[in-house]
Amino acid sequence: MKKPLSTLEQYFEFDAVVIHSLDMCLYQASVRLDGQEIWVATEQGQLLKTNSLIGMQKQLANLKTKQYLLRQQSAYDEMVGGPSKIDNTLEIPLTDHRLY
Repeated sequence: MKKPLSTLEQYFEFDAVVIHSLDMCLYQASVRLDGQEIWVATEQGQLLKTNSLIGMQKQLANLKTKQYLLRQQSAYDEMVGGPSKIDNTLEIPLTDHRLY
């Protein structure tokens, strides 16, 4: 499920804001509320994306949350003839130091 950022800014507080690191310079975001992940979208319905972590933090600055997390999954554990891919999701806490 996805919701526009302006709608999510009206919520009281989220359990977490998760910034997904998809590539070297590509970030998307979701929010976690009651165990459910909701993708952050633009007013036009497209998933919100930026080319910098600080740029994403700036756009999400008005969301009220208990914590910020950075999530990354690596595709580099896949090898030809190797074992089946396992979940290698890495989540680390972030602090928004308002560098923008």
